[in-house]
Amino acid sequence: MDRHTTSGFEIEPVYEPDEGWDPATQLGEPGTYPFTRGPYPTMYRGRPWTMRQYAGFGTAAETNRRFHALLAAGQTGLSVAFDLPTQMGLDSDDPKARGEVGKVGVAIDSVEDMRILLAGLPLGEVTTSMTINATAAVLLVLYQLVAEEQGVPSADVKGTIQNDILKEYIARGTYVYPVGPSMRLVTDLFAYCDTELPSWNTISISGYHIREAGSTAAQEVAFTLANGLAYVEAAQERGLDVNTFAPRLSFFWNAHNMLFEEVAKFRAARRLWRG
Repeated sequence: MDRHTTSGFEIEPVYEPDEGWDPATQLGEPGTYPFTRGPYPTMYRGRPWTMRQYAGFGTAAETNRRFHALLAAGQTGLSVAFDLPTQMGLDSDDPKARGEVGKVGVAIDSVEDMRILLAGLPLGEVTTSMTINATAAVLLVLYQLVAEEQGVPSADVKGTIQNDILKEYIARGTYVYPVGPSMRLVTDLFAYCDTELPSWNTISISGYHIREAGSTAAQEVAFTLANGLAYVEAAQERGLDVNTFAPRLSFFWNAHNMLFEEVAKFRAARRLWRG
């Protein structure tokens, strides 16, 4: 029977090491260069990964109730889904937003909406992921302002902003400005977080959406790492120190059902990124 992975690779009956393959060089140990087998020595045996359910209902109050329920049920972080007008920089009363407000996420138009969204949540204890790109800088500052109002020092505000505008041009379409100004906003956020939010991950370079748009696993890695290199180069061109901003870069990959292909993809991506 002919068997292939979801990316079209034929599955061999058995796999043997290639001639001259050196596992010590190619793989290494977890937590050591080239990090092929993961960035931490014990990976997630020492502590579980952050549990976040992607959530965002029509109004900030509804979403706030959902976040409280999720934390009470044992969730260890927050993940905010914003509605399409918010992602496109439109107020909810803009005629272009008609029919889309609160449809697939929460509508945030002002700092007051952000206050309602985050009311009573332990922002000094949990990390928050915000899936927002073209308007990432605005939403992050609103989050920071509310955290400060709650008495959380900026240095203790932790989370990740997606801020990956290149994959919007490739796969999703929620961009507002041309590429040049959009990239400047991305690197502006890098620079801002360096001084104002040092514990915040400034970008989530996302292969997930590229794979969902129809790419293979290999294409997902290729596009995503190319985007990552473009962000690094743009940040360096504006004078940012790679040793300062690079530790705050993060990646977001898809995981399809072909387990071994996905494991190989993650390992290849780690090794390629680390060089």
